[in-house]
Amino acid sequence: MNTLFSSTKANPRGIPEAPFVEKVEQYVKSPEDFDMCFGKFQDHLSKYKYMQESKLATIEQLKIKIPDIENTFNMCQLLKQKSEADVDDGEDEEDNSLLINYELNETLFSKAAINPKDPDFKVGLWLGADVMLEYPLDEAIELLSQKLADAKQNLDVSQQDVEFLRENITTMEVNCARLYNWDVQRRQQMKTDGPSN
Repeated sequence: MNTLFSSTKANPRGIPEAPFVEKVEQYVKSPEDFDMCFGKFQDHLSKYKYMQESKLATIEQLKIKIPDIENTFNMCQLLKQKSEADVDDGEDEEDNSLLINYELNETLFSKAAINPKDPDFKVGLWLGADVMLEYPLDEAIELLSQKLADAKQNLDVSQQDVEFLRENITTMEVNCARLYNWDVQRRQQMKTDGPSN
């Protein structure tokens, strides 16, 4: 029984691969071991399902987070373009201002005039846990670019893990069914053989 779940096969994140049980007798050496063996199979099946739920929750969070990062990144790039745009002769400082709408909370928006050409211009980025930091525009773009790349990579990895777990859950469900059926047949055989002894 120990060799069943101590397989060295695992995915790149260390999630062990479920073995396929072809012959139950290789794992259940005596009828007294059946309950313990079946319990271990069900325990591992539960662990796979728990990991799958956790990964699915991560995927949902990333699907919300990625568009937010992309929107912020695109806005910073627009501000960078505006800050680098040539000023026509005769324009004064006020003509460089942009009038933008921004979200104060989910239902409240406001307008602001900003000047990305101002040498002291900075953007505020929410980092989570009610923390906002100001960054120079170039640093903000670099940070957002890295966060976006990381989030997309994490989404891809989580989706791979969910597929891997789905396959292993199916394998473990088949294993549990094979064990259960083996035990039912064994008990029926004992009833059939019983009176003749």
